[in-house]
Amino acid sequence: MGSNGKTERIKKRDKLSVFALYIGMAAIIIVFTLLCRLKGINYLSWTNITNIIVQSSIIGVMAIGASCVILTGGIDLSSGSMLAFDGMVCALLTVRYGVPLPVAMLLTVLTGCLLGMLAGIGISYGKLPAFIMTLGVMQIAQGGALALNGGQPVSGLPGELNQFAKTTILGIPAFVYCLLLLYAVMVFVMRKTKFGRHVYSLGGNAQAARLSGINVKRVEITVYTLAGLFSAIAALMLIARLAYASPTSGDGYEMDAIASCVIGGIALSGGQGKLGNTLIGALILTILKNGLQMLDVSSYYQQIITGIVIVGAVLMDKAEERRAE
Repeated sequence: MGSNGKTERIKKRDKLSVFALYIGMAAIIIVFTLLCRLKGINYLSWTNITNIIVQSSIIGVMAIGASCVILTGGIDLSSGSMLAFDGMVCALLTVRYGVPLPVAMLLTVLTGCLLGMLAGIGISYGKLPAFIMTLGVMQIAQGGALALNGGQPVSGLPGELNQFAKTTILGIPAFVYCLLLLYAVMVFVMRKTKFGRHVYSLGGNAQAARLSGINVKRVEITVYTLAGLFSAIAALMLIARLAYASPTSGDGYEMDAIASCVIGGIALSGGQGKLGNTLIGALILTILKNGLQMLDVSSYYQQIITGIVIVGAVLMDKAEERRAE
């Protein structure tokens, strides 16, 4: 009876969290719409809505990998640097070496997976804290991205990439369909497969997971490999949108991915939260940043406001955890 009661409380808490996310997003949109109107700006123009959707798609893809990592109780600080490195790899393969675009994209994805796997091996077999290992991989990827082309961006990418970024289906950017497909697949994996249950078990209690026979090392390596995979996919989306690759293009993206998870209700302690809500978190974060830019708020204050929102989301999550207990 007690167990059933706790389960019901958790379900109720999850429903309230999702409701609060939608209410918060609606409130932010209303506030920015009114403030922009005072300045004579049409915040809800289709051009701006499309811009928000595309920006949140890239962050949302990265947040999938970050969610998987955080649900195990880990953290990944390297995803932004991997994004930049992967983007440079794809650009150089196509522009400098004339590699066909599909082959270059495949090699880019494999590169991201290998970098993520490197982090996972260091954490699982090297017993290094996730913070330290991913910080090291971040430095490797940052340096590698700069070294690949002497710190210079690469332009002249195949036109198919940029054309895809501009493609719309029924008026909706193609990026959105890619994002929704990836989320659908990963939500199914996390809810319906043994791997998903193992991820939550590891985040809930690592020692109990080991004792129950879960191959903890395999799960850790897999989630960091997935983080590398989604960073590579996000890199392809970003260079397609920009039509060039820059060694610094990933700066701050790892924080945006983590923030999307936190806002979406993924507990930093691991084992709690729904991956699907991360998409809402990414959208809220993008709407917030976009609105501040539209109002011409200084980038310094944008960082301060974003930080306050993230801290507030964590505090609310902790308060809900205490009430649930």
